[in-house]
Amino acid sequence: MELTRFILALFFLLMMTVGSSGSTNHWRKKRVREPCKKLVFYFHDIIYNGHNSKNATSAIVGTPAWGNKTILAGQNHFGDVVVFDDPITLDNNLHSPPVGRAQGFYIYDKKEIFTAWLGFSFVFNSTQHKGSINFAGADPLMNKTRDVSVIGGTGDFFMTRGVATLSTDAFEGEVYFRLRADINLFECWGHFRGPNSIHSWSGFSTSRQRSLSQNQETLALFSPAFAMSSDASRERGASTVYALIMLSADDNGEGGVVALYSQLCRSAKFCLLPNHQASDEELSTYRKPGSSNRSTLPSPLKRFIEKHKSTKMALLIFVLLGACMVICVGALMPAISVLSSVEGLKIEAKITNKSIVSCISCVLLVGLFVMQHRGSYMVAFVFPPIIILWLLTIFVIGIYNIIKWNPSVYQALSPYYIYKFFRLTGKDGWTNLGGVFLCVTGTEAMFADLGYYKQKPLRVAFCCVIYPCLVLQYMGQAAFLSKNLSAVPISFYASIPDVLFWPVFVVSALAVIVASQAVIASTFSVVQQCHAFECFPRVKAVHSRRWIPGQTYIPEINWILMMISLAVTVGLGDKNRIGYAYGIAYLIVVFVTTCLTSLVINLVWHRSPIIALAFALFFGSIEILFLSSYCTKILKGGWIPLLLSGVFMVVMYVWHYGSRKKYLFDMHNKVSMRSILELGPSLGIVRVPGMGLIYTELATGVPASFTHFLTNLPAFYQVVVFVCVKTVPVPCVPHEERYLIGRIGPKTYRLYRCIVRNGYKDVYTHENDFENDLVMSIAEFIQLEAEGCSGNAEGSVDGRMAVVRTSGKFGTRLLVSESSGFEQGNNINLSGALTVTSSKSPTLKRLQAMYEQESPELNTRRRILFELQNVIYKDPRVKEELMELVEAQRTGAAYVIGHSHVKAKWNSSFIKKFAINLYSFLRKNCRSPAVGLNIPQISLIKVGMNYHV
Repeated sequence: MELTRFILALFFLLMMTVGSSGSTNHWRKKRVREPCKKLVFYFHDIIYNGHNSKNATSAIVGTPAWGNKTILAGQNHFGDVVVFDDPITLDNNLHSPPVGRAQGFYIYDKKEIFTAWLGFSFVFNSTQHKGSINFAGADPLMNKTRDVSVIGGTGDFFMTRGVATLSTDAFEGEVYFRLRADINLFECWGHFRGPNSIHSWSGFSTSRQRSLSQNQETLALFSPAFAMSSDASRERGASTVYALIMLSADDNGEGGVVALYSQLCRSAKFCLLPNHQASDEELSTYRKPGSSNRSTLPSPLKRFIEKHKSTKMALLIFVLLGACMVICVGALMPAISVLSSVEGLKIEAKITNKSIVSCISCVLLVGLFVMQHRGSYMVAFVFPPIIILWLLTIFVIGIYNIIKWNPSVYQALSPYYIYKFFRLTGKDGWTNLGGVFLCVTGTEAMFADLGYYKQKPLRVAFCCVIYPCLVLQYMGQAAFLSKNLSAVPISFYASIPDVLFWPVFVVSALAVIVASQAVIASTFSVVQQCHAFECFPRVKAVHSRRWIPGQTYIPEINWILMMISLAVTVGLGDKNRIGYAYGIAYLIVVFVTTCLTSLVINLVWHRSPIIALAFALFFGSIEILFLSSYCTKILKGGWIPLLLSGVFMVVMYVWHYGSRKKYLFDMHNKVSMRSILELGPSLGIVRVPGMGLIYTELATGVPASFTHFLTNLPAFYQVVVFVCVKTVPVPCVPHEERYLIGRIGPKTYRLYRCIVRNGYKDVYTHENDFENDLVMSIAEFIQLEAEGCSGNAEGSVDGRMAVVRTSGKFGTRLLVSESSGFEQGNNINLSGALTVTSSKSPTLKRLQAMYEQESPELNTRRRILFELQNVIYKDPRVKEELMELVEAQRTGAAYVIGHSHVKAKWNSSFIKKFAINLYSFLRKNCRSPAVGLNIPQISLIKVGMNYHV
């Protein structure tokens, strides 16, 4: 009877695992007859014919002997090679906002018939689609529809497969072709989560029960581990409840404690970020699709938090506590994972010296952190096979141990054994809950990495693949320990058959690297988010277009994590002690996320406070129970995350406090508009050619640094733009909604304001693009203002502010061309355009040439030249203002930022002086503002300012 029950239970779990072969996971293929995704796009191909250089998107780069490069060759265009970079739109309108670019080439490869061979990619730049799709295949052009293969992709379309049906939707001669692409994807790849599955060797080994002496007691130890994995006892770790519920609390696809806080800031006035404007709430990403604009029932809790500033600050500190613990997890998780993996050498290689194990672990850790700067895109194709192989390995080993040692272990699936576990172990059972807890750790990266992946693949991956493999592995370990009690410290490796030891050891080491990579990446993400909310010193966030969308690398944090991991590995040298530290950090992250989620349930989802309270009490009480079991482990390594989080907390809070004091000082000392207006159009100074970009933290008024500059140097540029770069509590701001343009004073002053709105996940990639976008946005604003259709008025002093959307209108307002280096200093006259010359003197041009020779990297900068079309304007002053703008852009832009010296007032308290001095120290030793804003050093002007706060 017992054997029959075992076979049925095993069959059920096997069916769960086999059924996962159809899930959408990171390299888990989905093979079905119906497409897993359907997409429709249009791309517009305009071939260069010698007269359309302004709008051509493709060019003939190779021709046969009888052809030329401005017209397609005869004989069915045989031999012509065309390279294209075409805009992609969602409809058949050429002037619709592009969602990406179609980039590649096609070759006309037959004389007898009109046919070609294609090889190209769709590279997306919209918020709806991230990544690229690759195509290749023959294109018989005479057919109405033609099929080409989808051979892979990146981002949302990572390693996808399918068929794209092309049809020529319209054409004009042999110059313009509009093609429709109906894409059917049959293999959609999601993302496997490594951290969920790598702690199968550390759970039982750190749960050393002194009273383990019988078969029934071993089963009792497995029962709570199974409950932790499958029951509602874990709201986030590796529980199905986490996969099914918690991932729904995303912020437009982003996860983590900061993402939860961002949702709360948008639903209520909880945010402490400066420069909040009503127009920010009109962003398309400000609210999730389908959510209501306001709550039907006002929440008393919402009113209470909004009313008391101290409560807002307490909420922020609580969020920072979770962020600090995430950083600790990013340092401790690689250490315990690598050390646990390497300790397998003690069995087969007979290495008993802990120093040798620690040295090998340190070498692996150094290699892991050193390769972070390369991103994961170069080796991402090997990550999923490693995790799949690892899961299959522990799956097979688990079944082997169950069959060989104790087939009746399935009895421990009953909740009765949880009661039996505590009855048999008593106080030891409570103190060792932390060891059981390690069975399901490693999943905090799932929610934090949600921005890289999608909810459904993560859910299906965990529930259908990782979960059954982990359950069978722990059942196998329990079966093995029921007959080999002395092997508790090394239960995982001891349960592996000798013939499979070295292959499993290699696979486990590789799986550790994959899982650690995901956790470190989530740490970078959290630090970037905290920096965006003015709660972390300035750091350099590196992102490459070749990387996974949203993935960043922060050098300073990477080396800090490496040093902490090495210090913990060498200093403690014991995976149990590191496990205590890791468990405390992880549990606090769990608890913080639970509390924030309960607030989201009530304030964002508008559910009943009773439901939110029940959620917090149920899951929070269980997490507190596990956290309490670590109280006795604080002196045995648990103090490490408490110390580290304390240091990070002080740094974060002091940075936030100092930044806010500095902002309030700027607000109090900003220059009144009346004093500016009294100066007249020349501002009482000499106006020189060029454009001056003055960076300020103020969204209104004129900063004191501007008058401080004019006091010491009474000359400035003919066009002045006050640039305010601020963070909006949303993950990403669409590019077409990023710039808010306005005017300061009368038109003759040539003073403008540009507010750049970024989300907490946005990263600067190309510094010169901002200058070009700024000029186009101001030109658009000037003409919108003249037409009387600018945006919402935001005060009569600073004038009207308008959200300037990048659109096809730019093509009709300004002609755009591209050059290299500093060619904009020369006269350029395009057909049908007004000539605008640079106002630089010969001396300035010679100095510019010297700078160019000293800084060769400037020659590689992408430069955009603007030309004003020769059209008739109703108001001639509009044309004059546009010409001055273009002339200023050609002359060059200077970036003016404040070089602040922040000091505490002489009568401040000791604590305030300490906080301000620490803030000043951090400002001097962190990245310069110019680095974070990607300002070219050769164009940078710093204005010294003293702040007494």
